[in-house]
Amino acid sequence: MIAASTRSPWRGWAPAMLLLALGWLGLIILLPLFTVFLEAFRRGVEAFLGSIDQPDTWAAVRLTLLVAAISVPLNAVFGVAAAWCVTRFEFRGKSILTTLIDLPFSVSPVISGLVWILLFGAAGWFAPVLDALGIRVIFTVTGLVLATVLVTLPFVARELIPLMQEQGADEESAAITLGAGGWTTFFQVTLPNIRWALLYGVLLCNARAMGEFGAVSVVSGHIRGQTNTLPLHVEILYNEYNFVGAFATASLLAGLALVTLLIKSLLEWRYAGELAVRRRH
Repeated sequence: MIAASTRSPWRGWAPAMLLLALGWLGLIILLPLFTVFLEAFRRGVEAFLGSIDQPDTWAAVRLTLLVAAISVPLNAVFGVAAAWCVTRFEFRGKSILTTLIDLPFSVSPVISGLVWILLFGAAGWFAPVLDALGIRVIFTVTGLVLATVLVTLPFVARELIPLMQEQGADEESAAITLGAGGWTTFFQVTLPNIRWALLYGVLLCNARAMGEFGAVSVVSGHIRGQTNTLPLHVEILYNEYNFVGAFATASLLAGLALVTLLIKSLLEWRYAGELAVRRRH
């Protein structure tokens, strides 16, 4: 009776709170997204396709996908390894490790890019060594990948750590007791238990990697057709007052994000039963 009376005053607020939440989402997310596509098609489909069908635009698309394809797997491997260390072992400096994992969340992306300039730029700490070896990092794909990896580093680890802490290590200990090796235990026990959190972390990491602007802007040099990702290409087109081209390119970026969301939703729908069973446990 006490619990019911405690909840009852809030029941009348439910419709208002729902409308407030939906209105806020519509204002902050749906309206800007609708505006992007509206501006992209303002002069018709032909103008949209003409803006998209440009060598620099397709070069930006390929580069964006390439950087994400390299950065996301690297952070996925790191995230699994870091979560494993934090949740399965006790060691000195554990709190420092968790703090360092979260550090990119609190550091400006521009600073994340400047770090690589300081290390690998023309006047950077490692410039003499790199010059002697004939290696370039800044204003290359390598620099873009490094900047993106740093900015997106926490996403996978932060999805996995709470889940693995909650699950504990009982199943893994039982598998090892029954004679399973380390890799067998990981692929047969650990990975199935964390795969949904891993998937969410990878999707978040991928979305951030494709949309990152600040860090890659610092290390890219804005070389058309070579180091401009889609966000950088949108900025250049907009600064040139090519609004249709800018919004058309932005719609491609938004489309990639929507495809990522669609894949996530399809996977959730396909494996809804398995997800429900895992949540009950």
